[in-house]
Amino acid sequence: MDVWLACLHRLESEVAQEDVLAWLKPLQSVPRDDGLLLYAPNTFVRDEVCDRFLPRIRELARHFGGFDDVSLNVGAPTRTLAEPTSPRAGTAPAAAAEEPFRGNLDTHYVFGNFVEGRSNQLARAAAWSAAQKPGERSHNPLLLYGATGLGKTHLMFAAGNEMRRLNPAAKVLYLRSNDFYSAFFRALQEKSADQFKRQFQKIDALLIDDIQFFAGKDRTQEEFFHTFNALFDGKQQIIMTCDRYPREVEGLEPRLKSRLGWGLSVAIDPPDFETRAQIVLSKARERGTSIPDEVAQLIAKKMPSNVRELEGAINKLTAQAGLLGRPVTLEFAQETLRDRWRALQQSISIGNIQKAVADYYGLQLREMLGKRRTRSLVRPRQMAMALAKELTEHSLPDIGDAFDGRDHTTVLHACRQIKKLKDSDGKLYEDWEKLIRKLSE
Repeated sequence: MDVWLACLHRLESEVAQEDVLAWLKPLQSVPRDDGLLLYAPNTFVRDEVCDRFLPRIRELARHFGGFDDVSLNVGAPTRTLAEPTSPRAGTAPAAAAEEPFRGNLDTHYVFGNFVEGRSNQLARAAAWSAAQKPGERSHNPLLLYGATGLGKTHLMFAAGNEMRRLNPAAKVLYLRSNDFYSAFFRALQEKSADQFKRQFQKIDALLIDDIQFFAGKDRTQEEFFHTFNALFDGKQQIIMTCDRYPREVEGLEPRLKSRLGWGLSVAIDPPDFETRAQIVLSKARERGTSIPDEVAQLIAKKMPSNVRELEGAINKLTAQAGLLGRPVTLEFAQETLRDRWRALQQSISIGNIQKAVADYYGLQLREMLGKRRTRSLVRPRQMAMALAKELTEHSLPDIGDAFDGRDHTTVLHACRQIKKLKDSDGKLYEDWEKLIRKLSE
């Protein structure tokens, strides 16, 4: 019996999937007579496993293998071509085959299964360029920003996996910002800051997720600032994600904000209707389920927020269809996803949109909904009406009623006006995208 595989199988039922992929699956095992020896690919993985999972691993190793000792080292097990415990006289031991560097990359996320649309075209092109020619000044650092669930992490992983495909020896390290923070804080406690710094000298690319969580952590920002400079000077590729443009993140030091703007910053916007429908079809195919186009279009229409919501809907739909042995029809989709759609409609209401727009433009809500027709009020009012039409299922008369009883033709005019201005007014287009991101969070 492979004791580690048995432990891992049990842990997969107890631990979140993303933690299994990030921290447990990268571990390699070497069974010994007196215990289990595990190898982590780097100190980040080792320290996280020690802090969070090692006590449970020890319990499981004792249960499945009777082992009283579990050790965790950094590196890879040395494997020789022959298995004898000692080489024959006059022969030299076979050379150890070193395992490739593993940097927490999720190999599922590649460019091939990323659904491209108008909202993410530029971001995909930038990530592809960074993967093809890592370290080039035109895209180093690369910052991808946008609301949660729009594909930033997918593109980051895709770039890392493409770098590894082109150069299997490339050392690409993925970290979430809170992992960097935890590892740095631990290094301070253990007085091993120099060892912490040296880790980054050995990598070819650093992928770091959700840098907005550095806000307010001054010592971590200081360390990341120096890490960033060292990587940049060494022409090592840096790819980061953030939930908004860094200059909008309160609590980030000005000099760090400045560094983040050195390279290429690209926004990922919520996907349009056509892209959402393609994402639904793509996710269903990945799960081995065939769904009609009309079902994909229905889900895309009902769920205008983000890819994660779409994926959740597909997971529920395919699971229900499999359990019940029913085909995925329009009626089945409406029945299965009714509660999810109802909750989503409650989270994006006309009232929420009105408040978000009023706050964005610094207006009182009663002013925006009132009868005055000054330009400073008319444009935000039209913006709120157009967003209500875009993000909710309400009819034009319903939207008009919510705006102090206005006629449906007023709402229609507002939607047409905003659509026209988005094509010609860069500032208004930026406002629209920021509000969409805010309401989709």
